[in-house]
Order: sequence, then structure tokens, then C-alpha cells
Amino acid sequence: MLKKLTSSLVNAGPLIGLIVICALFAALRWENFVTWDNFAIILQQTAVIGIAALGMTIVIIAGGIDLSVGSIIALGTIVIALALQAGWPPLAAALAGIAVCGACGGISGLLITRLRLMPFVVTLGMMGALRGAAKGLADQQPIYPDDYTWISELMQLGEKGSLPGGVWLMLGFAALVAAMLRYTRFGRHVFAVGSNENTARLCGVPVERVKVLVYIIGAAFAGLGAMLQFGYLTGGDPTTAVGLELNIIAAVVIGGASLAGGQGTVMGTLVGALIMSVVANGCTKLGMANWVQEMVTGGIIVAAVTLDALRRRSRA
Repeated sequence: MLKKLTSSLVNAGPLIGLIVICALFAALRWENFVTWDNFAIILQQTAVIGIAALGMTIVIIAGGIDLSVGSIIALGTIVIALALQAGWPPLAAALAGIAVCGACGGISGLLITRLRLMPFVVTLGMMGALRGAAKGLADQQPIYPDDYTWISELMQLGEKGSLPGGVWLMLGFAALVAAMLRYTRFGRHVFAVGSNENTARLCGVPVERVKVLVYIIGAAFAGLGAMLQFGYLTGGDPTTAVGLELNIIAAVVIGGASLAGGQGTVMGTLVGALIMSVVANGCTKLGMANWVQEMVTGGIIVAAVTLDALRRRSRA
């Protein structure tokens, strides 16, 4: 009974943490923190991390990791900007950016499965290579297309009481990913591969194919994040999203996913992403310097890994 209660408290930890953090910042800066405008800003800042974290959730559940998502997002913004500059329709430009990002994930997946390399090493190398590719394509300069498209409007705050389109896009894809993981054969295969790869293979699961698809899907979601980041910046920037992969991974782990694989939820990931955004927003409202915010973020990442270890021990 006690073990079950402890496990329930650990599982509810992310939501409890979000409530406590919100209450803390509300008590310290009520007049600035507890407003609709600030709430909309927090959700706006969550959209890029949240939608990329949906893809990372699938990767981590399958027992993998992708350190290249920040570079993928930067490359995606450049591809979209170059396509718009070349006269492509906005939808075609957005799809091109997402496709290029998905292809990058496919390369990582093939290297991991065909050459049997460690995901950490492969994606670390891809992180540097793709960042360099983004800088090369952009000639190391931001690219701002002349036309103001619906892509740019996705992340712009509208009238009071409305939310940016990117937030609704994140919530819509969250529902799709949750349904996919819960109700489809592929979702069951993802959990099986992450729980025990050898057992999954013996049960007839096409492990290599699942892994490649997982990295393609994860990178495609990073491409969606690139589209939202393009909308936020109203252009492409090869230096954007530096270090964002740590926030994305932290959001997934804080939300209950295990770095050992086989465990994770979409709802938990969204809560984790909100925690990261609320902390950043609250620190800004308190007037904390950037270096203090970076220290707080680093502490949250360490706490996320600690929570993961505690969850695994509670289930042992």
C-alpha cells in the first residue's frame, strides 16, 4: 500500500511541481505574473519546446535520445526562409522545412541501426554537422523573407483572450501523438522496443524499422518546431535554438519519461514543457540576470534526471 502511494505521488510529481512553481511566482509577483497576457506569453514560449518535445517523447520511449534537435530546428528555419525567398508558397516552404528535418532524423536512425552506433554519439555528431549546414546555407547570416506569411502569424500574440495559432497546433498534435501511442500497433511497438529490445525482436517486432521511423518522426516534429520558431523570429536564423535540446529533453523527463526507455506520456511532456517556460518567465518577472536563469535551468535538468532515477527505484 505504501509503495503504491509512493509511486502515485512520484507519478503526480510533475503536475504538483507545476502548481507549486506557479503559486511561488504568483506570490512573489502577483500583479505581473497572474495576468492573461502573461499566460498567453508563457504558452507562446512553450509551443516550440512543447511540439519538439512530442517527437522527443517518442524517441525516448523507444530507448533513444536525440541531441541534434536544436540544430535541426535552426536548419529548418533556414530551409523555410530560403524557400520563401525563392518564391515558394508558404505551405510548400513549411513542408520543405519539415521534410528536410525528417530526412536528418532518418540519417541518424540509419546510422544507429545499420552501423549499430550509440544514439548519443550519432546525434551529438549530427548536432554539430547540422548546425554547420545551417550556417553554410545562410552564409552565417539571418534570413528575413520580404513576404509576411501565415507562418509568421502562427506565433504572434493576437487580441486579448486569444492564443497564438502555434499553441493550438501543439495541442492538436499532442492529441494525435497520444492516440498513436495508446491505440496503434506502432505505438505498442515503440513501448516494446524501449522496454526490452531483445524481447521485442523475439516477439516479431521489426526493431530496426521502428527505430528509424522513431527518429524520422522525432525530427519531423522538430521541423514543426522550426516552423513555429520561424514564425516567432519572422525569419530564419542559423544560431537559433542553441542548447534548446537540453530544455526539450528535460521537459520529457520531468514529465515522467524514463531515459532507460519504455515509459512516458504526452500529458506529462506538456506539463514538463510548461514547467520550463513558467520558470523562465517567472525568473524574468523577478528581474533575475541571465546567468541566474541558466543556473536555475541547469538545476531543473539535474532534478529531472534525479526524478527519473527515483521513479525507476520506486518500480524496482
